[in-house]
Amino acid sequence: MASEIKVEVIRKETIKPSSPTPHHLRTSSLSVCDQLQPEMYIPLLLFYPNNISDDVVNNIDHNSLFAERSKLLKTSLSEALTQFYPFAGEFEYNVSISCNDHGAGFIESQVNCPISKILENPDFEILKQLLPTAIKSKQSEAGHLLLVQVNLFECGGLTIGVNISHKVADAFTLSTFIKSWATIALGSASTASDHVLLPAEFGVAATLFPPQDVFNSPQPIVESIKKNCITKRFVFDASKIAALKSKAASAAVPNPTRVEVVSALIWKCALQASRSNLGFTKPSAWNQLVNMRKISGLARVENILGSLVWLFTVMTMESDEMELESLVQKLRKGIEEYKEKYANGFSGEDFIQTMEGLKNLIMKDSIETYGCTSWCRFSFYQADFGWGKPSWMSLCDIESMNTTLLMDMSDGVGIEALLCLEEEHMAIIERNEDLLAYASLNPSVV
Repeated sequence: MASEIKVEVIRKETIKPSSPTPHHLRTSSLSVCDQLQPEMYIPLLLFYPNNISDDVVNNIDHNSLFAERSKLLKTSLSEALTQFYPFAGEFEYNVSISCNDHGAGFIESQVNCPISKILENPDFEILKQLLPTAIKSKQSEAGHLLLVQVNLFECGGLTIGVNISHKVADAFTLSTFIKSWATIALGSASTASDHVLLPAEFGVAATLFPPQDVFNSPQPIVESIKKNCITKRFVFDASKIAALKSKAASAAVPNPTRVEVVSALIWKCALQASRSNLGFTKPSAWNQLVNMRKISGLARVENILGSLVWLFTVMTMESDEMELESLVQKLRKGIEEYKEKYANGFSGEDFIQTMEGLKNLIMKDSIETYGCTSWCRFSFYQADFGWGKPSWMSLCDIESMNTTLLMDMSDGVGIEALLCLEEEHMAIIERNEDLLAYASLNPSVV
């Protein structure tokens, strides 16, 4: 299918903030957490099928409608950038963002098929073409910290692709920005001040979690070694989530969360695949990313923008620890211990110690190391720019071995999981009966 579908870029421009950033806000210092994020781009795709009825769709000039919508997106983006001014700046290596109104990249493209063709059979190679830049790009290559690509399909539907530097945003910050941008586009920003954060929210993280000089010079980034790995999409609908929760419940964790049960099942199946290929069971580590705004007891943390995610690690040592209930209990105990440990906040030394521990884990061939991040409960499906809410959101390929990324389905109950594993492990896990009893492998979105 990839060879049949063409995405043609028709226009590129730079969108600057509608008002210049005040002089006293021209530098936004990085926190230690920002410093430790890899220089990469977070991807987001929002799909908007044409919501015009069939009897009038043939009389619509799709190009004119696209031009009108694109203009609205550019105007509202310009206004949003006055609130989220670091996004229009430039990265100064691991020290700060120069908030110099450099602007955001904006691309318009045309796709030679109806949007339904993408939604019927999601293909990561096609999805990548709907994004402005590659995930592993650096700003020097991409040109901007924030890039937007608006894709017009033959049917009049469109997709908004967004890439934002992990140095200025995590999923919370990106969802806050998308919500504010959409609110401005709808023309109701003045009545939704609660949803548009004030500039003072930037820079607070660097005060609470000061940058560390040791990270001011280039150094190797810790990431999973990329072997022959592949990403697959697994979808757990609401009824399967309910059944999985029931199966995973125990006296220790009578009401497991969606994220806990899906994470535990994927962890279990990944360990089974590893054991099948190796002939024995390795000890394993599950590194769960957490939104620190929800963990810390500090009052000023809740609405901080930037990257404020970190992780906790839980381990299995024996094969009898691979049962679903046991893994859920480990995940629950891990988050509870994490909350208790950091109830009064975090220090630079805490981040450094965690990073050193992660390095040591990844370097040990005797341990299977997995990572997981959850985008559940963020408001991406509420992003109405004036033509309805998105029918689907995706993050494309995650490109990091032994990594799981969880997202809401449009109903807010089901979960979509993107799982990246070595090809030989994926060949086993995608046939795993335990997994397929609860998840569908890359089903149609429509």
